[in-house]
Amino acid sequence: NRDVKRWVSPTLKEIRRRREKVGPEILRPRSSHLEWNYKAEVFAFGSRLRETFDERLLRQAFTHRSYIIQEEMKQKEVGIEQPAVSLMDNSQMVAEGEELIVKYLDLYVAAAMPKVPLEGRVAVRKYLMSEENLAHISSHIGTKDLILSADFPVTSAILSDTFKAVVAALEESSGSERANLFVRDFVFTQLNQKDISEMWEVQNPLKYITEYCLRNNLGDVEPRLIGECGKNTILAAYHVGIYCDRKLLGTGFGESVDVAIDEAAKDSLRDIFNTQAWRRPIDFQQIQKE
Repeated sequence: NRDVKRWVSPTLKEIRRRREKVGPEILRPRSSHLEWNYKAEVFAFGSRLRETFDERLLRQAFTHRSYIIQEEMKQKEVGIEQPAVSLMDNSQMVAEGEELIVKYLDLYVAAAMPKVPLEGRVAVRKYLMSEENLAHISSHIGTKDLILSADFPVTSAILSDTFKAVVAALEESSGSERANLFVRDFVFTQLNQKDISEMWEVQNPLKYITEYCLRNNLGDVEPRLIGECGKNTILAAYHVGIYCDRKLLGTGFGESVDVAIDEAAKDSLRDIFNTQAWRRPIDFQQIQKE
């Protein structure tokens, strides 16, 4: 290309060689940059989420106990015998936020899955409340750079606790209705396109469906062999159906009769509890209205 000078290519190669010689850049917190403005970033956090936070509460939600201890140690190192840090940690807010999230999620899960028994709803709520899930949500709403903690990079536990504290700060700043919607929009919506059976795994599906049918006076459960092929070969396949009061509840396939029975029982439970993969998607806005 005639428009590119002859010195450009060797210069870029030399810059790359020097960069590779120095090695990768050390990971540094965003607050170490010159243009960092913590107050502006805290304000922008609420604006991005379109929520109104009390600045004092939001700052407290981002402040962990380890950061305060670190600041006190720094003051002691310079000779201050009684260090004073004008900050409050978020320990209490984390506990309050967790209670709020659990309360809201229990209501949402019960409204979205009315046929699922209590143990199934609890399993779904535990999945949504898991440290990994809350940390994923927290990092994607922009808390990572605002967290004040002695640990860097911040751990999943810190991200999860920060999200809980943010929910508590929002509830105290804008009321329970806004906190309720916040939990719905960011936590409950994580169920979108998720398989409930991956969150709630029944250990003995045939026994479970038998007890369920007896408890609800639906009749006796009986597995029946519907079809088979390749018997006594490595490609054997069995088709089993689960019947209750002479009605077919579900079917399943497997390389053995026992495996096919388990799959048929799982399929029956999915039909009974309306947790099929092809079920109608959850209408999150309609649930809020209800």
